[in-house]
Amino acid sequence: MNLYFRYLKILFKSQLQYRASFLLICFGQFFIPFFVFAGIYFMFQRFDSIAGWQFFEIVLCFSIIHMAFSTSECFVRGFDLFSGLIINGEFDRILVRPRGTVIQVIGSKFEFTRIGRFLQSIAVFIWALFNLSIKWTIAKGITLFLMIISGIFVFSGIFILAATLCFWTIQGLEVVNIFTDGGREMSQYPLGIYKKWVKKFFTFVIPFGCVNYYPLMYLLDKNHHSNNTIYMLSPIFGILFIIPCLLVWKMGVRHYKSTGS
Repeated sequence: MNLYFRYLKILFKSQLQYRASFLLICFGQFFIPFFVFAGIYFMFQRFDSIAGWQFFEIVLCFSIIHMAFSTSECFVRGFDLFSGLIINGEFDRILVRPRGTVIQVIGSKFEFTRIGRFLQSIAVFIWALFNLSIKWTIAKGITLFLMIISGIFVFSGIFILAATLCFWTIQGLEVVNIFTDGGREMSQYPLGIYKKWVKKFFTFVIPFGCVNYYPLMYLLDKNHHSNNTIYMLSPIFGILFIIPCLLVWKMGVRHYKSTGS
């Protein structure tokens, strides 16, 4: 962890060398999810609810997924840009260093400008909580916290899987954006509004449903005919998603062929 924080400090200082540019990008990042949120707001000006979900319930779902995505983009950006390390032969240098490949790839790039997107999501998150009548308990507070952590792990896992493909394809594949950007756009709404096969896929294959849909059902007391414990603990399955992703990464590293440089 000491090495990780050293990477953080070095890259943060380097990005602050051009402070005006840094602040302007942060400002721009603040408005990217804002315009998506505006679309939700105007949609609810026309419709009272979507499949039984009210405006502030959707807003809470939206804010949680965007907080998780912006955090992952900030701290796991190295995997998102991993194809550059393969193309330039930089991964050979990583392999000969006496540290794990995961920590070195993560430390190769941090995108601190995503703080703008994160702050916008925080503001929307607080607004939603103040306008929802949630009967709070300690268990619900823990579940809400785990939802955000779970989202970070799921998005990070997808970035790792996308990076692993580069061991065979060299260049990153745009199709992976279906599960990163596409997954973010889809999961900002509760999975219950989609068809059953979509709901099953994003529960048992890529567990976005464990990030927001099932725990939200528990928080908002919508699961009248289901086991509360399963819904409450569902974010843990999202966190565990990182384990198979890391195993696939290790398999990819074993199959990597050096450039010889």
